[in-house]
Amino acid sequence: MDNSSSGVSYKKADASYFEKRGLSRYAGVWSLWALGVGAVISGHFSGWNFGFATGGWGGMLVAGMIIAVMYLGLTFSIAEMSPALPHTGAAYSFARTAMGPWGGFITGLCENVEYVLTPAVIVTFITAYVNSILGLDPVYSPLLWVLFYVIFLALNVFGLELSFKVTLVITLISLAVLVFFWISAIPNMDFSRWALNIGVGPDGAAVELPEGNGSFFPFGFSGVLATLPFAVWLFLAIEQLPLAAEESVDPKRDMPKGIILGIITLMISAFMIVLLNPSLPGIGAFHLGSSLEPLLDGFKAVYGDGGVVLLGFVALTGLIASFHTILYAQGRQIYSLSRAGYFPTALSVTHPKFKTPHVAMLTGAIVGLAVMMTIWFALGATEGGSIIGSVLLNMAVFGAMFSYIMQAISFIMLRRNLPDIERPFRSPLGIPGAVLTIIIAVITLLYQVQDPNFTKGVIWVALWFAIAIAYFALVGRHRLILSPEEEFALEHKQAAVNAAASKA
Repeated sequence: MDNSSSGVSYKKADASYFEKRGLSRYAGVWSLWALGVGAVISGHFSGWNFGFATGGWGGMLVAGMIIAVMYLGLTFSIAEMSPALPHTGAAYSFARTAMGPWGGFITGLCENVEYVLTPAVIVTFITAYVNSILGLDPVYSPLLWVLFYVIFLALNVFGLELSFKVTLVITLISLAVLVFFWISAIPNMDFSRWALNIGVGPDGAAVELPEGNGSFFPFGFSGVLATLPFAVWLFLAIEQLPLAAEESVDPKRDMPKGIILGIITLMISAFMIVLLNPSLPGIGAFHLGSSLEPLLDGFKAVYGDGGVVLLGFVALTGLIASFHTILYAQGRQIYSLSRAGYFPTALSVTHPKFKTPHVAMLTGAIVGLAVMMTIWFALGATEGGSIIGSVLLNMAVFGAMFSYIMQAISFIMLRRNLPDIERPFRSPLGIPGAVLTIIIAVITLLYQVQDPNFTKGVIWVALWFAIAIAYFALVGRHRLILSPEEEFALEHKQAAVNAAASKA
């Protein structure tokens, strides 16, 4: 079957093709909520705090508020699109229906960068915590990376029900840890002395104010904008929820609820952690600006070093929750592009017994580990270890921002071009919310470019894109499969053409 206007061709797969790529339905509202919150929650344990070094406390707060607005626009748009197009493809599926196969592929590629690299960033933070807790030599970090990947790939592969139960449990534990930290921190906080202990040195870099009581915005409004890429870490990956559409019991009813409950939970948690973590005596915003274990530092400030091992393992829960859930998303994202023929179709074969996309998850994990190992061994343990997290974080955020822009554009185009498709939920922010998402995402990208680690990472992202686009142009576009999302897109495109013709 040719689709010459898009330069692609399809073949109709037989029943055995989809039998080998079957998924099971299990997730309800709270499983979906846990999947969304669990994916993000590590960002409240590590990563977000680097923004203090670029914006100070007030810069971090306002940047977080701006990014929260972007994610509200995005999540409400997704909450409308996901039950209207309830396919595992998620972002690729939305863009495929709105913009055709090339738009779908580019959007899926952006998301692929995010979901392959984000677990690598998180496992870097997990390893830093473990090294700090147990006093391990960082030279052995690659062994810990492999160990964590093996454990959580196994949990994801050996059954959907097990995976979702683990997700729910560790997400609840992670939130309980954060609530425990908030309750512990509130009586001990000294906001002005510690959260406001950043000034500006002669070279324009952050310096520590020994007595605190500095400016809310030591770097001005430009500092707020420079902090946007770090504030993204407080919400990054909530958008993965629609990837569970074909494993949700009732996606049209449950998906919007899960997404909206998730973003509300994360906004409350983000505010509390930004307020309390830097306000503790002996910690402060200046120290947190370069800390790999900010929550552990906070626990030490309240409870001392006596129970550091126990406190450290408690503080690990959020990182583990996100690592586990984003490995889930990584597998479904690769699976959906493969099932439709955009990636090699062998990647979408599911486990014959457990009905999980084990080939896709294993492949994504190998690529993520390969990127980490390349940086580590090319630069050496000391230099490689010091930049690997920040470089990969920039690469992941870069992919995410582009996917957000494409999803928001998809939302606008679907509203305008396919107004009659069934929409069980409608975004209260509508097209203005999607436009705001695009504007903030573009500004975030512009400021991300100014991070020197961005340049190191973006070269590899460009190479990633070049290889994938070359494959699709030369091979993939001639081998597309009429998967559910592809059939939906083609049927509704034809319906829109027929409707336009009848009006004419």
